[in-house]
Amino acid sequence: MTPEELKYQEALKRVKKIKGFYTHLIIYIVVNIGLLVAKYFNMEHDENFWRWQTFNTVFFWGIGLTAHGLSVFMPGMLMGKEWEERKIKEFMDKEKQNKWE
Repeated sequence: MTPEELKYQEALKRVKKIKGFYTHLIIYIVVNIGLLVAKYFNMEHDENFWRWQTFNTVFFWGIGLTAHGLSVFMPGMLMGKEWEERKIKEFMDKEKQNKWE
């Protein structure tokens, strides 16, 4: 592959990850609105809508969605390209030392 083709493939992967996140976000919004509306209209007369059980799906799924978003839009935050390159060099150096010993 040429360098241009490699760049294209990397860009294509990135676009697919972003598209996957936005699809996840849309599903999250639609499903949770549906769940909340269904809960609201199926409540008992004396039941309180504003309680933990009503929103726990929104909350925990929201944590997962946030993690998904961070992995898509901030992939280099903790273990970026520089970290990867350092680790690769470290493993290669260790392998080189083991071969010559």
